[in-house]
Amino acid sequence: MVSPSRILIIRPSALGDVCRTVPALVSLRAAFPHAQIDWLVQDANAEAIRHHPALSNVIEFRRGQLGAGFSRGTTTPFFKFVNMLRANKYEVVYDLQGLFRSGFMAWATGAPRRIGLRNARELGWLGLNERHLAPWSLHAVDRMLEVIRLSGVQPVVDMRLHANPEAQARVRADETLRDGPFAIVAPTSRWESKRWPADRFAMVTTALLNRGYSRVVIVGAPGEREQCAPLVELASRDPRVIDRIGKTSIAELMALTEASSLVVANDSAIIHMAVGFNRPLIGLYGPTHPGKDGPYQRDSDVIHHPPERTIRHKAISTNELMQAISTEEVIAKIPMPG
Repeated sequence: MVSPSRILIIRPSALGDVCRTVPALVSLRAAFPHAQIDWLVQDANAEAIRHHPALSNVIEFRRGQLGAGFSRGTTTPFFKFVNMLRANKYEVVYDLQGLFRSGFMAWATGAPRRIGLRNARELGWLGLNERHLAPWSLHAVDRMLEVIRLSGVQPVVDMRLHANPEAQARVRADETLRDGPFAIVAPTSRWESKRWPADRFAMVTTALLNRGYSRVVIVGAPGEREQCAPLVELASRDPRVIDRIGKTSIAELMALTEASSLVVANDSAIIHMAVGFNRPLIGLYGPTHPGKDGPYQRDSDVIHHPPERTIRHKAISTNELMQAISTEEVIAKIPMPG
């Protein structure tokens, strides 16, 4: 590849996918050390990559703002966004999302080289002029790195994340976390099919405290408190269980993950944060396949009882597959705190 001076990565969402797209950024920086490399990311997820030293600029995709504009009957925010993409004069664009929306964004840049998946979903390949075949059966990280490789860039497998320094300082100053090693328990998921029962998470939390973890921090989004009722109740009785549900930004969650000694979670973004900070983890998987969506190169840290046939997690409304994971299995996997 002729050395470009302006490169754009398009990977707006979801948060976990943004975290595991970092090797593509590192690969491009290694190949083009003097280029401007920007990343178009959904504004809510920007903090996951904002402080990465390989990144030049974050281009925030303000999806809510654009949607609000359409609701008011105005296309002004949309055309401002499109005009901004074109004005940046990118020479090479990588669509690593592989959907219609990201393909349109790639096309809107007007870049001479618009690279992505030949097998992109939702006809996303229409916005590209350089299409490479990377099977969806590959792990998500390998699929993106295959696109990078086929475009002429040597892949670099570097998952490291970089937390906000101010958030790191707040975690270091948190007196409730100073007594010794702490674990993070992330018991929530947007999808019912991916949720391990919260009462079992509560039993694992007690086991963590008995295994030498001085504190257990419970995390989740503001609207997920109902999913965590047994853990909230446990936190009200035991000061060693710290309720941070709905109280951590992405920046703070990253800093907490970096400082933790263990992460126990369903298939969710924090799993990939734990990989990015090289933290011990226990990942609980049901309908999703860890070989494609699990913690990269950390198969031994996953508990999964594969279903007899492929099931899309969005197509089922019960957590029956997650219930196949026993409390005893999880407790047996708890490492001694380092």
